[in-house]
Amino acid sequence: MSTVYDFTVKDRKGNQVSLNEYAGKVLLIVNTATGCGFTPHYEPLEAMYKEMKDQGLEILDFPCNQFANQAPGSEDEIHQFCTLKFGTDFPQFAKIDVNGENADPLFAWLAAEKPFTGFGKGVKNAALKTFTDMNNKQFGDKAYIKWNFTKFLINREGKVVARFEPTVDMKEVRAAVAAELVK
Repeated sequence: MSTVYDFTVKDRKGNQVSLNEYAGKVLLIVNTATGCGFTPHYEPLEAMYKEMKDQGLEILDFPCNQFANQAPGSEDEIHQFCTLKFGTDFPQFAKIDVNGENADPLFAWLAAEKPFTGFGKGVKNAALKTFTDMNNKQFGDKAYIKWNFTKFLINREGKVVARFEPTVDMKEVRAAVAAELVK
């Protein structure tokens, strides 16, 4: 695969969706969970979406339950939680695996394009690394994504231009998205 547009994914109702439908848009692709310490990221994500959608931004939300079972609900339960608690309006897709033998090909490709380089410095980041290393040991060399709310920024040509671990400040993510939108 050479661009994100080569992939097909399932929406939350199980329908096939070609990501080619988003050609020419700037995409922020995120694996999410409703019971994670990073779940409040939904708020700045939705604010960014409301502000930048008309400039060509699409945020694509892929729930995943592979990290400490933090997204245990059905697609409908997850969607209801996100819309009621955070008012999310961006597209939400079917719950997927992002690691292991059953990893969604999209996320395996995203991680190959922008591999994990660390959570950053500090005690909290070191603690998260220890926890994620234990959790992801089960996936071996197919531990593509380290935790919930990993974000991939895709340019208008469908290429991955940045990866943001959940520990990255959302203001930094927002600035990168804004910069990509004006290119």
